[in-house]
Amino acid sequence: MLAKVFSSAVIGIDAYVVEVEVDIAQGLPSFSTVGLPEGAVRESKERVKAAIKNAGYHFPSDRITVNLAPADIRKEGSAFDLPMALGILGATALFKREAYGACMFLGELALDGLIRPVKGALPMAITAKNMGFKGLYLPAENAPEAAVVEGIDIYPVETLSQVVGALRGIAPITPLEIDIGSLFQKARSEVDFRDIKGQESAKRAMEISAAGGHNLVMIGPPGSGKTMLAKRLPTILPELGFEESLETSKVYSVLGLMPEGQGLITIRPFQAPHHTISDAGLIGGGQTPKPGQVSLSHNGVLFLDELPEFRRNVLEVLRQPMEDGQVTISRANSTVSYPAQFMLVAAMNPCPCGFLGDTKRECTCTYVQIQRYRAKISGPLLDRIDLHLDVPAVPYRDLASVEEGPDSAEILNRVIQARGLQQQRFKRAKIHTNAHMNSRHLKQFCKIGPESSALLEKAMDRFGLSARAHARILKLARTIADLAQSRDIRAPHIAEAIQYRTLDRKGLR
Repeated sequence: MLAKVFSSAVIGIDAYVVEVEVDIAQGLPSFSTVGLPEGAVRESKERVKAAIKNAGYHFPSDRITVNLAPADIRKEGSAFDLPMALGILGATALFKREAYGACMFLGELALDGLIRPVKGALPMAITAKNMGFKGLYLPAENAPEAAVVEGIDIYPVETLSQVVGALRGIAPITPLEIDIGSLFQKARSEVDFRDIKGQESAKRAMEISAAGGHNLVMIGPPGSGKTMLAKRLPTILPELGFEESLETSKVYSVLGLMPEGQGLITIRPFQAPHHTISDAGLIGGGQTPKPGQVSLSHNGVLFLDELPEFRRNVLEVLRQPMEDGQVTISRANSTVSYPAQFMLVAAMNPCPCGFLGDTKRECTCTYVQIQRYRAKISGPLLDRIDLHLDVPAVPYRDLASVEEGPDSAEILNRVIQARGLQQQRFKRAKIHTNAHMNSRHLKQFCKIGPESSALLEKAMDRFGLSARAHARILKLARTIADLAQSRDIRAPHIAEAIQYRTLDRKGLR
């Protein structure tokens, strides 16, 4: 007999439907899987056989053939265990086809029939809904993330016997329902800008960065507070919207990193990879491509501490996702794209010892050492970073002060107001913040007067700024004007934007 059960698999961060066809014919006992199965899929026959027997059902001693269609796409993972087992039981007429034909099934089987979680449940649920399936049976651990998809019934299951009982009508399963609004209840952060003593100019730069979605690099000696500032940046970023949360959650779901019991990623991600990371670990890749740290930072912050310590080839691969907002990985048999719309925040010392320009401690580095250290960061990469910020050592009087500066909530209110202006400005465009403006947007929204133009021209000539740096200054000035609730970009806004090109002024490139 022949049975057909629907399942799903993931390419990139999107899923597609897989038809698990099971044929049981007379002949010598055998179990073969076709349809380009990877190792974990090929091994599933042993798990499926043991799970069926240990759950108390008859395993047919005939020739069993399982086909995973479409057969020209390589299948990987363990999510096909459950549909394969149901296909075998369905082919033996244990339950009617009408019981499972309109539903999709996912799950890894343990040898005793328990159902274990799988990766990619969220994009699979979205595909199931879009393809018109009425229900999705999947492991209970994956149910919360799938339940955020409206328009399809999500059935959490824990054992093979439970699924069979539901399909036979003996023990129906209640679909899981989730209140999406409750997922977005604002969580209290353990860090706050109020914790930072001094560094008023750095806080101002962080506010500008958050308001316009600009990339930022901080240059300063050890202990000046660069890491503290970076970790507090997410506290002044607007909350994730539902669509943003869904995009980010799909990346975490595909990697199996969704927090336990949590249906969505509702706070902006903050990723801080170690400087020993590989280029594949940073932007994604591998023999079977997987998302990297830049995609895990989608709609959030990617923090690279000790920037020059990263290998140069690793830093250079950041250039394309910083421009395009996505990562495209090509292999001989496939090309996949991952979202990577992140804010880059980097920190570095001014020299190998860290004390170049410090008034209290003497730099021990030679000129050649300093140049070699700075040369690890290429000019094209620095051009793609909008704000270059000096973070000097904090004087004792600031550390000992009992006065507290503005907290994150106060800064966030100003950021939200500036973002509101940008939403109105770009309501007909496909962008959301000033940092993502292209040349056409610059001409339309970043017009400057004669005084501002003369100031910018002087800075371009004096510091030898590139055309990309010119565009970055205009974008920064637009954000500074938005924070000031100014419709026009004025000379003070241009002047403040120019001062954030520190590395250009000092010739660190």
